[in-house]
Amino acid sequence: MNFVYVSPSFPKNFYQFCDCLKEKGVTVLAIGDTPYHQLSEELKNAVDDYYQVFSMENYDEMVKAMGYFIFHYGHIDWLESNNEYWLEQDARLRTDFNITTGIHTDHIEDIKCKSKMKKFYEEAGVKTARYHLTTTLEEGLKFIKEVGYPVVVKPDNGVGAAKTYKISSDEELKAFYLEDHPTQYIMEEFVNGLIISYDGIANLEKDVIFETSHVFPNPIMDVVNDASSMYYYSLREIPYDLKLAGKACVKTFYTAGRCFHMEFFRLLEDKEGLGKKGDIIGLEVNLRTPGGYTPDMMNFANDINVYDIYADMVVKGESEYNHHRPYHCVYCGRRDYLHYQHTHNEVMEKYQFDLLMAERMPDILSGAMGNFTYTARFETMDEVNAFVDFVLG
Repeated sequence: MNFVYVSPSFPKNFYQFCDCLKEKGVTVLAIGDTPYHQLSEELKNAVDDYYQVFSMENYDEMVKAMGYFIFHYGHIDWLESNNEYWLEQDARLRTDFNITTGIHTDHIEDIKCKSKMKKFYEEAGVKTARYHLTTTLEEGLKFIKEVGYPVVVKPDNGVGAAKTYKISSDEELKAFYLEDHPTQYIMEEFVNGLIISYDGIANLEKDVIFETSHVFPNPIMDVVNDASSMYYYSLREIPYDLKLAGKACVKTFYTAGRCFHMEFFRLLEDKEGLGKKGDIIGLEVNLRTPGGYTPDMMNFANDINVYDIYADMVVKGESEYNHHRPYHCVYCGRRDYLHYQHTHNEVMEKYQFDLLMAERMPDILSGAMGNFTYTARFETMDEVNAFVDFVLG
């Protein structure tokens, strides 16, 4: 089996996908723009061959890399990056080189455009916020008349919470339409809800072979726009209604043979036309691993190797692992410009036996994840909350 892994050196933890695949006998072929001598020894040992391109944005270079691999190793069975940024290019390469595992170009808009996700949620029986694809101020005002202020606007095809913000008045709405927007925006009714995710891995039959859940108390939109501290944590038990909604969405979206990160709201108050307090509402589906070091958090919380589970999925379509979740894993991201009550050394000393990671986040990810990060695990939510208060207070 030949597996092409795209951009294996970023994020730095993703080399482990290659490592686990190779351990199971897969021929792992990697494409990246990092010079070979700059690759970590772990990554060098995790791949059978590496093709350096000058720019992964240059599709012709990517085609040449694929041609090289096919000439030397034969047909490619899988191609993946597990990275939101490369989803479209991954799909194009699969289509052009007849790689049947994975998403192809004819489906890419369905998983990249937030407006097109709505029909899949509907098929799954999961409600979503009412929306409007922005055109004119007059049409926007009609939508406001239906749902009221505030509303949230964001690129219909966009990554994370970039250029996502809230509009709360006619003045702000008019200002939005006066701006030049180079891409299509979607406008949605504001949902006062706690963001909770359903994350995991599905095999080619869309059976969930690994599942977990994370809670995001401060929305990423606010973290990015306000450049504030952020934190999130995993749950030891997946709520039953979330599991039902998540598995239903796995069956309707293009999840075959993929990692997934599905975001939902749990309503914090009744919302006319949408649902009652406590209801699950669909927000967004990402058909890749959760961002940052979340895959490692999954490992810490569950005492497993999620990279190995992914490799099992590729090789045999199933995986055996301990389904017991002994810990909550919590991530805190500090901002360089903010002053915190407790110093780095105080955090390290107090939580020396609980901390699993403490390091700077790459600048490209710091907008959503913070500049310096602490990851720890605990058995109880009381301990999680105390940790968050100490680190971010």
